[in-house]
Amino acid sequence: MLEYIPYGKTGYFNQLVTDFLAEHPQIRPFYTYSPVHPDFDAAIRARQQFDTPRAALVAALEQQYAPLEPVQPVQDNIRALLEPTTFTVCTAHQPNIFTGYLYFVYKILQTIRLCTTLKAQYPQYNFVPVYYMGSEDNDLEELGSIYLEGKTLTWQAGQEGAVGRMQTAGLEQLIKQVKDTLGYAPHAVELITLLEQAYLGHSNIQDATLYLVHALFSRYGLVVVVPDNAALKRLYIPVMKDELFQQASHQLVKHTLDKLSVHYKVQANPREINLFYLQDGLRERIVQEGDEWKVLHTKHSFTAAALEAELEAHPERFSPNVILRGMFQETILPNIAFIGGGGEIAYWMELQELFAHYKVPYPILLLRNSLLLADDISVQRMQKLGIALPELFKPTEDIVNDYVKHHTNTSLVLKDEYAAIEQLFDELEAKARNIDVTLVATTGSERKKALKSIGKLEHKFLRAEKKKFAWQTDQIRQVKSRLFPAGSLQERKENFLPWYAQEGPAFFDRILAAINPVTDQLTILTGA
Repeated sequence: MLEYIPYGKTGYFNQLVTDFLAEHPQIRPFYTYSPVHPDFDAAIRARQQFDTPRAALVAALEQQYAPLEPVQPVQDNIRALLEPTTFTVCTAHQPNIFTGYLYFVYKILQTIRLCTTLKAQYPQYNFVPVYYMGSEDNDLEELGSIYLEGKTLTWQAGQEGAVGRMQTAGLEQLIKQVKDTLGYAPHAVELITLLEQAYLGHSNIQDATLYLVHALFSRYGLVVVVPDNAALKRLYIPVMKDELFQQASHQLVKHTLDKLSVHYKVQANPREINLFYLQDGLRERIVQEGDEWKVLHTKHSFTAAALEAELEAHPERFSPNVILRGMFQETILPNIAFIGGGGEIAYWMELQELFAHYKVPYPILLLRNSLLLADDISVQRMQKLGIALPELFKPTEDIVNDYVKHHTNTSLVLKDEYAAIEQLFDELEAKARNIDVTLVATTGSERKKALKSIGKLEHKFLRAEKKKFAWQTDQIRQVKSRLFPAGSLQERKENFLPWYAQEGPAFFDRILAAINPVTDQLTILTGA
């Protein structure tokens, strides 16, 4: 069963996201297409006018996929990318170990679902779902942990640099912890085997993640792009060269931020040079100091001529940061739509002028689907209590207080008493004004004290009444804690493994059927 709640009413999404979905006038100039009624025709036309390097893209993908078991839908989609009538829908995420968060799965399945929807709408075109792996991210603290059954499991990697290039050594112990946690679930054995094949059968994280995602999603035709690739980076040399020597992105994005930051918190600040220098164990910023370009915290230093030669010979050693990453993606892919989370949407808001400067088509931006998976026990408890699932998005104590107030036989809200106090002090204030105007302030002070006392009594009445509903309020807190772990949205904390261990591939099919690829509503999904 499906239920829906508008993102703006969940309390878990910031003002920028809700304004983005509402197309509020103060944010609408910062993106090209409506996120709820997107003009796919216009996006396709814009992409057709751009010279996408299809042959080079396909050659790089064929080389990337050569070590993997061929799966026909993926092979067909890669070959289709050569055709000018084929377009991509893309989502991006870092190679978190074991996929990280539930929303990793949601983003990919939404990308797949949108391609299916578009194919039905535009049968003359082909649409390929793409997962763009952010393997050059170096935030191991974020990427190296998963939350499983109430515990955080952390990989003690002891490595630095791009996480995608890190060696998989040491993950055996983590996989054993996952195995112990999943126990004897119906699909636990096949899932643990898959993790072992992915992480113990490959030397680095990006190859392991490629293997894992391919195994999980290839039947849907998902194409994975690993951009840490010399051939793909070569396609971006003109922009990277311009960035190193002209540094245009800094001023372009700053100009946008000056306008955007009037209303919203800035997601990403541009640097003078928005490129990192990348080697195994190293991903550090490039900075210009006079006539030299240096790599921070290293001994690497280049003259202009030496830097240009390095770029031409080894483009794979240059890594775009968040400011330039999106445009790299849109340069190498025939992309019409990008699916991202709130943070991603926020930094894409900063990039429209940058895209226009380099004449790269700016894609349709779609907020990724958010889902709450409500288990049968939680649903039954809420039904027994008469609480609708959308109410669970309120703060826990608000749910508890509302329940007690609704079911008590005692009047806990002292509206009449407040009104009586206000009326009494209105009369006292009038008398004070007639006696001595200086007494008005004193009367006002006493009014505040009296109202505060009534408030304290109201709180004590409610607290005392809660004790009569101890069983019910405990049930509410348990369900809230179960469905919103650590007070967070489930998808931002939990990993897909427990659900997949129970349901196997059918779990993905169930999510895929529930996904609405273009929406401004969060989905509550009940039943397996």
